[in-house]
Amino acid sequence: MKKLILVLAFTFISLASYAQEVTTYYFIRHAEKLRIDKTDRNPRLNFDGVKRAEAWKEVFSNVKFDAIYSTDYNRTKLTAKPTADSQNLPILLYNPRNMYSESFQYNTKGKTVLVVGHSNTTNAFANKVLGEEKYPQIDDSNNSNLYIVTVIDGKVSSVLLKIN
Repeated sequence: MKKLILVLAFTFISLASYAQEVTTYYFIRHAEKLRIDKTDRNPRLNFDGVKRAEAWKEVFSNVKFDAIYSTDYNRTKLTAKPTADSQNLPILLYNPRNMYSESFQYNTKGKTVLVVGHSNTTNAFANKVLGEEKYPQIDDSNNSNLYIVTVIDGKVSSVLLKIN
């Protein structure tokens, strides 16, 4: 069912993009992190997180990314790494305090981009692109949301999928 939903979403995006400028953003939160040391502000992924990062690579196996962005934290970079490696792309860093800046918009215009963030930034980044507060903050136990935001000739649409 998950694959069918993704295929339909990708088909919709592909058909809508015919002869138009299309920018597509895929926003995910980092995979499950280690929670052993409560003082560690930069934890790595736990066992389930490593498995989820690999699963994201499979989810995105039919998506040709032009760029992959992550915040500068172990958990986000490690979540992005399997997908970046599979597509021979570097992981580019972005500042979550300056999301959807003019330079980010310029550098990603007309491209397909993966953005890996956090429970309090992933939805906010999607909302910035949408220009509205559509998506609430992600619950700390939720690492499965996939926000696909598409900009076609200045018109913005989105879909939220839950990939378990």
